[in-house]
Amino acid sequence: MKYPCIPGNFESIHTEAHLLRILGTHPRIIASKGLTEHGLLLQRASNGSLSDYIASQSFIPLSQKLLWCKQAAEAASYIHTKHVIHCDINLRNFLLDKNFDLLLADFQGMLKSADGEILLDGLSRECSKSYMPRSHGDYACVRTDLFALGSAIYFIMTGHEVFPELDSLTQDEEISSRFENGVFPTDNHLCCHITEKCWRQQYKSADEIVSDLYLIQASEAVSE
Repeated sequence: MKYPCIPGNFESIHTEAHLLRILGTHPRIIASKGLTEHGLLLQRASNGSLSDYIASQSFIPLSQKLLWCKQAAEAASYIHTKHVIHCDINLRNFLLDKNFDLLLADFQGMLKSADGEILLDGLSRECSKSYMPRSHGDYACVRTDLFALGSAIYFIMTGHEVFPELDSLTQDEEISSRFENGVFPTDNHLCCHITEKCWRQQYKSADEIVSDLYLIQASEAVSE
């Protein structure tokens, strides 16, 4: 059960319920079982958030990391086909089901029409380490989600957030400045070209990211 952040304020809960109704059933999206008088009844994610799980593990196999990266991109790809922008893609909002497969959750983002008109806005936006610099702070689109997806993939592959030496709350201006000036993390990991393309806005869709991740998975399977 998901309860209102502010007791009695059901607006955010209704927004999430509406977006989840539009998204329907998909293996990469948290399932909604509908509104009750107390809140929103959601599918149980028995293994918690991906961020907490990664923090608790001393070793995660590369094959598992690559699978999670692809599942994260699949989730983004699907919601974009429904004209939903998540607006806060990060590892706290990826949950793990009983099989340790990813479920994208916490839908407080934006619904757009086919021609880009904003139909619903839950006003959620990314934290500084996932936030694509833009002239209008509330603007959101597929590419802002893909930028955040790049930071999520980076976290999965390296085990830590971008710029781990910087605090996302107290040093957000420095983080924003680095992103604005094209100063991106340079860690060497198997998906580093994917994360950089996300941050440089060189992908047009999450489908392209899924394809690139599939190729990496295939090459790793052959090398094993």
